[in-house]
Amino acid sequence: MSEPGKNGLTYSDAGVDIDAGNLLVEKIKPHVRSTRRPGADGEIGGFGGLFDLKAAGFTDPVLVAANDGVGTKLKIAIDANKHDTVGIDLVAMCVNDLVVQGAEPLFFLDYFATGKLDPDQGAAIVGGIAAGCREAGCALIGGETAEMPGMYSGGDYDLAGFAVGAAERGQLLPAGDIAEGDVIFGLASSGVHSNGYSLVRKIVSLSGLAWNAQAPFGEGTLADVLMTPTRIYVKPLLKAIRETGALKALAHITGGGFPENIPRVLPKHLAAEIDLSAIQPPAVFSWLAKTGGVAANEMLRTFNCGVGMIVVVAAQDAETVASVLKAEGETVFALGRMVARAEDGAGTIYKGTLAL
Repeated sequence: MSEPGKNGLTYSDAGVDIDAGNLLVEKIKPHVRSTRRPGADGEIGGFGGLFDLKAAGFTDPVLVAANDGVGTKLKIAIDANKHDTVGIDLVAMCVNDLVVQGAEPLFFLDYFATGKLDPDQGAAIVGGIAAGCREAGCALIGGETAEMPGMYSGGDYDLAGFAVGAAERGQLLPAGDIAEGDVIFGLASSGVHSNGYSLVRKIVSLSGLAWNAQAPFGEGTLADVLMTPTRIYVKPLLKAIRETGALKALAHITGGGFPENIPRVLPKHLAAEIDLSAIQPPAVFSWLAKTGGVAANEMLRTFNCGVGMIVVVAAQDAETVASVLKAEGETVFALGRMVARAEDGAGTIYKGTLAL
């Protein structure tokens, strides 16, 4: 029992270290500055981030916003003590959702919540966020760090990201002229990206492998391969949109895979016919399917299976669009075509077999 009148508690006694928060802000300032672009000066510290649309070159823009997280991929980062790439995932999951609507990502804000703030860990995470922002061409203009003892235990933390982009009025995707016979391209993914990790972790636990074990399906440790960052498709797709004017629709293949994501951008009378034999799934997907006994249909509705982005173009524009994307470093392959959708039929239909 404390002596009367002698309480003297501080915020630090309750588990929140204001000094650690201030140190983190100083550590991340160079990362933030590295994301400067026209419209944003890349400084932080005010109550809100500023962005100048006119300085970014827009005349009559429509704003597009997206937010996302990294899901339980964070548990692998925490268990493997590898925090420098999850920020790239955080940015990728947001900005890929912007570019599919024809929007150029302009700025990004992050939310980082943890039980006990470690400034070095926080700086590694924000370093990844800044790297993702540079790759996407957007400015990191603000964020929030929350130290929440009792909410998160041990070294647990969570991330959320918020991105805003813009497109000139009348240039948003999907276009209104998607038609039967249009060609569907796939753009290769970098791996599992940031979806399905609760199933990934379940399969890894069944395998009995440690995170630092040699990956049975690739170079490096199991954690290294499974932590491969989500591919950011922004700059190649923006270049293709602006140079060709031929892209009709894009779909970011995230949670829900092909059957959930492709129909989101299609008119109700059309379906995407996907040739599964055209896909060459990275070895990680074959290992997950085999080790977990996961059926092909379940793989297709949980993971990207090697296809991170879908592109729809008219047949006569296919070669032009593919050449621009390949020149920008994308792996592009013909994946299928648009067909008439049966009444009450699925928006995604398959032919061929997935080579798992």
